[in-house]
Amino acid sequence: MKSGRSANEVKRRLILSSEIKNRRFSSLTLRILAINTFAIILLAVGMIFYYDQYKNSLIQSELGALSQQAGLFSNAIAETAVINHENASHSLSKQLVQRIINRTALNLPTRSRIFDSLGNLLADSMTTSGRARSVETKPLAPLTPNLFFKSFAEELYEHLFKILSQQQQHQIYKKTTLQLASEFPEVLQSLQGISIRTIKAKKTKGLILATAVPIQKYKQVVGALLLSIDGKKLEVSMQDRRFKLIGIWFLVSLITSSFSWYVARYITRPIQRLAAAAELIRNRNDRKSVIPDLSNRNDEIGDLARALRQMTTNLWQRMDATERFAADVSHEIKNPLTSIQSAVETASKVSEKSKRDTLFALVLDDVKRLDRLISDISAASRLDSELNREKTSAIDIKQMLTSFHDISISIKRFTPDKVKLKIINNDLAHIVDGYEDQLVRVIGNLVDNAETFSPKGEPIIIRCEVKQNHILITIEDRGGGIPETKLETVFNRFYSERPSDEKFGTHSGLGLSICKQIIAAHYGDIWAENIYSKDKKKIGAKLSVALPKSETLSLSNK
Repeated sequence: MKSGRSANEVKRRLILSSEIKNRRFSSLTLRILAINTFAIILLAVGMIFYYDQYKNSLIQSELGALSQQAGLFSNAIAETAVINHENASHSLSKQLVQRIINRTALNLPTRSRIFDSLGNLLADSMTTSGRARSVETKPLAPLTPNLFFKSFAEELYEHLFKILSQQQQHQIYKKTTLQLASEFPEVLQSLQGISIRTIKAKKTKGLILATAVPIQKYKQVVGALLLSIDGKKLEVSMQDRRFKLIGIWFLVSLITSSFSWYVARYITRPIQRLAAAAELIRNRNDRKSVIPDLSNRNDEIGDLARALRQMTTNLWQRMDATERFAADVSHEIKNPLTSIQSAVETASKVSEKSKRDTLFALVLDDVKRLDRLISDISAASRLDSELNREKTSAIDIKQMLTSFHDISISIKRFTPDKVKLKIINNDLAHIVDGYEDQLVRVIGNLVDNAETFSPKGEPIIIRCEVKQNHILITIEDRGGGIPETKLETVFNRFYSERPSDEKFGTHSGLGLSICKQIIAAHYGDIWAENIYSKDKKKIGAKLSVALPKSETLSLSNK
């Protein structure tokens, strides 16, 4: 049952990995596209508001020109078409007004209507008066090609313009049949001596711009002039501007969308590949599935890929080290257990008390050896977690070594003549970032190791000095040295090269291995080398530790 569940879980994870790899639209892609779409919408809104301002300015400019034209036209009518009466009153002559309209206003794109002081229509430029009857004239609509895209763009723009535009709604223009001043509120105000401008919207599409000005003779209002113009020319100009804005918006939208899609795929696709590969490695738990090599990318994704590849490599190395450690532990524990088993089995067959006591003494030594071995193994296995829990701090190596030396003498760990401390370039800062307790542990292990091989009467020298960006600590002894082939091996777990007179099992062979592990956690280095005399004779060994200086504290001390 358990195996079935496990198989189903693996199958589910593999399906999930496949989905991650083949996912077409990731949430990150959608977010990038959404942000750029929002920018495109803001651009459209900005263009609409710009068009709104442009339209208002164009309308006001056209009204200003129309007002100037109406002012000149009304002055001309007041000078040429006014009849003076005996009672000092004045009135407009219909014949003269009609004659002026027929000669001048017909050539203008505007519609001119003149009313007398009573509000009656005297002349209309849209009506040609003859002997028989009057004929109403209308301008021909301009010939414009009916382009589908242009028509669609205009309809879309008009729809958005109605939603977003802040322009006021204009009064609807109504055609009149009687053509009286009472049908035109602006004309009634002009007959009161007030000039007025109006904007009206046609029922279909477009605007009618008009201005009404009074016709005055010696400050007496004798009539009113209503000058209006169809906004077709204005609409054509606005359509051209609108079409250009829409074309620019579509072009910018196309470029922005394409670029956004490219950027999204450029970012999300590699991330999807990395996620799928990581999921496969987790699910299959084998080394065939590797993180994609994106080292050619000199960006954050390339950094992420390189970091994941290195992390995967380190994890496999850590797993290999754990397997080797387990195998070494099994081998080291098996030896004393085998010895204990053999001694116990033999003791049951031995009748002599002295021989049994000897066997039981061997068992006791093996038990002590096992206890020591298990303690060292436990300490080595807890080391990583201890280093992760602790916080680094600034450590004065010079002060740490001095305290270690003084305390060791005070507790009679060794005599003052046995271990000598030498601090070189004492005036410089010996500061590193690390774990002080662990570094003290390293120094203690190295000194104990040197003391084991050091002959009586020969000192152990602890030397500390600053070497460029590192602090170098060396422990020297005058023993027999280390075989040249074993200079690297001495740091392996359970390796033990002990003096011949030392009792077997006294050391577990983990001391130097633990030292190497602690120094590696400090981004330092540890190595062994032999000491030779002038005649190239091996006279001792030297274990060296190089720790990187604390850059922050070093700079502050300068």
